[in-house]
Amino acid sequence: MTTRPLKKLDRTIAARHWHPIATSEELPLRHVYHGQILGRELAVWRADDGNVNVWENRCLHRGVRLSIGINDGQELACQYHGWRYSNRTAGCTYIPAHPADAPARTICNNTYPVSERYGLVWTTEAATDTTVPAVPELEIQNANQSSLVLRSIPVNAPLAVTAEYFSRYSFSKPVNPSVNPPAEIAPTVTRVIREEPYQITVLWSDGHGDSTLVFFLQPVDSHRTRVHAVLTGPQLAAEPLLHLKTHNFAMSHWRNQIESSLTTTEMPEPFQVTLPRVTEALAAMPEPASSGRRAPLRVVVEKIHTGASDIKAFELVSIDAQLPTFQAGAHIDVHLANSQIKQYSLTNAPVQTDRYIIAVKREANGAGGSAFLHDSVRIGDTLAISEPRNNFPLRRDAVNTLLIAGGIGITPLLAMAQALQNSERNWHLHYFVQRETDTLFPELLTTLGNRVTINAGFTPEQTRASLNSLLENYTAASHVYLCGPAPMLNAARDLAQQHNWPDKAVHFEFFKNTSTVTSENSFRVDLARSGLTLTVEAGQTLLQTLRSNGVDLPSSCEQGACGTCRVAVLDGQPLHQDVYLNDTERQSNNCIMTCVSRAVSERLVLDI
Repeated sequence: MTTRPLKKLDRTIAARHWHPIATSEELPLRHVYHGQILGRELAVWRADDGNVNVWENRCLHRGVRLSIGINDGQELACQYHGWRYSNRTAGCTYIPAHPADAPARTICNNTYPVSERYGLVWTTEAATDTTVPAVPELEIQNANQSSLVLRSIPVNAPLAVTAEYFSRYSFSKPVNPSVNPPAEIAPTVTRVIREEPYQITVLWSDGHGDSTLVFFLQPVDSHRTRVHAVLTGPQLAAEPLLHLKTHNFAMSHWRNQIESSLTTTEMPEPFQVTLPRVTEALAAMPEPASSGRRAPLRVVVEKIHTGASDIKAFELVSIDAQLPTFQAGAHIDVHLANSQIKQYSLTNAPVQTDRYIIAVKREANGAGGSAFLHDSVRIGDTLAISEPRNNFPLRRDAVNTLLIAGGIGITPLLAMAQALQNSERNWHLHYFVQRETDTLFPELLTTLGNRVTINAGFTPEQTRASLNSLLENYTAASHVYLCGPAPMLNAARDLAQQHNWPDKAVHFEFFKNTSTVTSENSFRVDLARSGLTLTVEAGQTLLQTLRSNGVDLPSSCEQGACGTCRVAVLDGQPLHQDVYLNDTERQSNNCIMTCVSRAVSERLVLDI
């Protein structure tokens, strides 16, 4: 037994290096791998798009390990209470206890950089290099050379001790018993040509040319190491199993030598990893107040598609950082060079986190935003956009989901259809268009199969009859989502009410506010939290009054259609002039859209 003091790994220095955490083969389809670096537990999983995620190994709700979660290829779901997190962003996409709400962007797990090289998956806490540094011996340039990733070996010993022993690594030459009769085989002569803190490169010659074995030492904890190895040389492809067996035996032998040389009392204490406190309050954490109408994100127009008559689709990718998580039904504000700010729904699947896709219909009588995008924006242009907001969220707990779209209203429902398809829920999309050629994203709709019905060329009477047929048989736990022209939405909502659909099961989103908005009266508002008393003058909106007095509220469309500027009402009777609230919400008088609505009573008390 050795009695020498063991050198303790400096965690701060080690955190600045890239370390292997798994072999690529340890991340098969729909699997979650439990990894550990420097005492930090990590959940490692590969999505169906090939992206490898390395996250803190805990759900943000109760701290349950995500390594025992469910990888559906696009999201990772916690086994305990079903919280779901998105590929790439690690943002929470769904909380079963709050099925009608879109989770706040603040609910996002810790992610770590990832690189896949030499058949290994690497990560780091604080390396300045953006990827794994090259290993010259593993850069295969000769057609006769090949490489082979060996089976990794865990060692219950500190990294320094493991490195000391593996720097003396030797093994017996691989022998195929069917070709070479078993005999006394002498160890192969090896020599170390490079030894670094976390890497040992060994060279030997076997008569067929030089072969190289590179050991990568993974610091699992202060007292545990995992040895990964990549073998490169001639004729490896001919008999890979023989080489795997040979080195597995040799590496296991050296592991046993290391562990038998140590006493448990010599082992250094495990690293203490500090994590932010996990609290249930995260579930109710509000969105950070995004004052006014701001555009913190910069995106580049990567592609432009002519989707249908007078419609163009724009694919937007980030300039540098990962785009924020979004859920089906979300929209963004696009700030244009002509001073217009326009809102567009995200049409792509929420799990497609490397881009945002919007579809823009040219409005002949619009304010100029759609015309600017059609005529002036080109591939390669930079746009300023807001972070995604979602006031039209999709419930995932419905027994049956009915999606009804009219024209450009397909955009948010298309994202919903893709989310439901991935979740294997029961759903159907009915898409009403004036002409068959007006169908947006026909190729994508085809991939959704017979769950999509396209109704082209219907008269208003035929459309109403079709809507009546779709809505006449309400069943418990069913939900309908509506988006399209105002006459269609109003007809569908009336029919749903006639057929006893509860208000909470009917979800809708208008393109714009088509109701009459007045601003003739003045009224007083008391702000319960801040203690301010203000007067909203005639001709001025409640939102304008609040902002001019230092109360900076988030907003988006500013015409009463999106719900972003919603504020709770504690006392008084609002005059609702929006198209966002349903009848039950209007009658409750417990909230108001500050951008267009006013007061019937002389005074409103707001929860601000």
